[in-house]
Amino acid sequence: MPHSHKPNRLINESSPYLLQHAYNPVDWYPWGDEALEKAKHENKPVLLSIGYAACHWCHVMAHESFEDIETAELMNRLFVNIKVDREERPDLDKIYQSAHYLLTQQSGGWPLTIFLSADDQAPFFSGTYFPPQAKYQLPAFKDVLLGISDLYHKRREDIKQQNEELIRILHPLHPHISDVHLNEQPIQHALQSLQRSYDHMHGGFGSAPKFPQASRLDFLLRVNSPITPATLTQMAEGGIYDQLDGGFYRYSVDAQWEIPHFEKMLYDNGQLLFLYAQAYSQYHDPLFARITHETADWVMRRMQSTEGAYYSSIDADSEGHEGKYYIWSTSELEKLLNKNELAFAKKYFGMNQPPNFENHWHFRIAQPLESTAHELNISLSAAESLLQSVKQRLLSAREQRIPPAKDTKILTAWNALMIKGMLTAGLALGEQKYTDSALKALSWIHHNLWIDTRLLAVNQSGARQLSGYLDDYAFLMDALVTSLQVSWDSQRLSFAINLADALLNHFSDHTAGGFYFTPYDHEKLLYRPKSMMDEAIPSGNGIAASTLLVLGHLLGETRYLDAAEKTLHAGWPLMTQYPYEHGSLLQALQHFLRPPQLVILRGPLDEMAIWKKACSNIHNHVFAIPDDLTGLPGLLAEKAPHEKTCAYVCQGTQCLDVIKDINKLMHTCQ
Repeated sequence: MPHSHKPNRLINESSPYLLQHAYNPVDWYPWGDEALEKAKHENKPVLLSIGYAACHWCHVMAHESFEDIETAELMNRLFVNIKVDREERPDLDKIYQSAHYLLTQQSGGWPLTIFLSADDQAPFFSGTYFPPQAKYQLPAFKDVLLGISDLYHKRREDIKQQNEELIRILHPLHPHISDVHLNEQPIQHALQSLQRSYDHMHGGFGSAPKFPQASRLDFLLRVNSPITPATLTQMAEGGIYDQLDGGFYRYSVDAQWEIPHFEKMLYDNGQLLFLYAQAYSQYHDPLFARITHETADWVMRRMQSTEGAYYSSIDADSEGHEGKYYIWSTSELEKLLNKNELAFAKKYFGMNQPPNFENHWHFRIAQPLESTAHELNISLSAAESLLQSVKQRLLSAREQRIPPAKDTKILTAWNALMIKGMLTAGLALGEQKYTDSALKALSWIHHNLWIDTRLLAVNQSGARQLSGYLDDYAFLMDALVTSLQVSWDSQRLSFAINLADALLNHFSDHTAGGFYFTPYDHEKLLYRPKSMMDEAIPSGNGIAASTLLVLGHLLGETRYLDAAEKTLHAGWPLMTQYPYEHGSLLQALQHFLRPPQLVILRGPLDEMAIWKKACSNIHNHVFAIPDDLTGLPGLLAEKAPHEKTCAYVCQGTQCLDVIKDINKLMHTCQ
């Protein structure tokens, strides 16, 4: 497609999101000194716009405002304009989303539109999406631009004072590590709050829009709450799940999980894959097995590069319309399906009601297969084969359409979430191909993004960049510990140890405990965030604390155990204030107060497999180490093999005598 404008500076970037804006008439800069110096030199405020490649409202605002000559002329004349991909720079996103909340008392989102002073990088006005004309109770973007520029030049002193106050709030005086006695109170409060906000009718929490909330569901799964299996069932049968191809969309715009926001994100699917696999291990529901299979297959088919790593996302829009790739008109369905298939699809997908998405159909399961078979007076196996033929026909037809764009960026943290999901799916279903897929991705990251004992956050088209954030280290460490429970590999253990040491060296808050989001030698930004709360992905502090507890007990490494305990102390004030927002930290707190069993098996691989089965559940950690391996680090060196397969069972720092009888192990593991 020919571009009517010459490219701006974003043409030299590798991020697909920034490249989407490379031909805007806006004189965009990437984040960096050049833009900030220009703003200081020209005495202009900075307009910072943060979004990501698969974001629907980012596309809308780009089309309405950033591609519009008049709007661009205003932006170029009055501001220095910076574009940021929040997936590459989650540090900037965390900082300015927090600042947005302080300025507006409203939660942010994308696109995030922030106006800041270049000298202190502090924002003095912020919003999210602004329309070209005033609507949705929002002012017109051009009016905002004129008003903000005027404010900046006429009320500099007021802005300076407000900025100082904002910076003061964002830089609280460092408290020392709290000496509170860690206890179960926040866990109990979280359970009560989640029970209260649970939607008993449709599953999930609250009303529309409804998000999967994977960290909350994971926390509830550990305490065997019926909320998790009920919610997973509703989501699997809803339109938030792609009923034809597998994989989950971002969230549901309604309370019934029927109509999604159509982007598919790697991080959602990694977490949900892990959850469905765990739920299958816990409840043995065939629906959970099916969703685990279909989602893992979708990941391998659509989201894995030939080299092994996983891609970031698939856009919500295609051909300029949200969801166009996924929805069906009645006439299309009548053309593609034979009479029996159509009769089946109408009942199973609930198409005997009016169309549910802009005069089209988006599929959800309206009634069980058994009821559909009964109503059509056919056998269950006939209904199953009709379902397969409907899916195959429609999927082949869908694949002829123009697909939504795929963001092929490789993000370390998101890959780690998917690696953990795939490993857990492989373990739960006994499917080696999922394990192989995960280990291939793990190996790719180890070889390409671990350089000179530092982790990198992003790989885009071969360009490796940006020093890793807390989430990159914590999630990858967690994925490695999960991998050791699937198959032992001393190299992977030593990689996990290297990551844990780097985490302690580069990210620790030595005064108040816990971990900063950025390493100590990161560029100086408005402030150094230290987030405890789960967002769309779990809290890096929560995952770090849980994983350090497992590694610390496995190796007898007190540095890891101390760091985990200090993280819980650092998170305690927030955990007690907003317990249900801290599912990952609560799980770490549970691990700390009641350590799960660590079972170390030694023996020949084939024999250990049977012992492993006897002892596996979603609460404990089982590591099967071949008897010919020597030179193991820390406490593992003491877990020596015997003539026959044996097990060492520990809980926290307490270990039982070696167990040489599988029946005794089964009894011990219950």
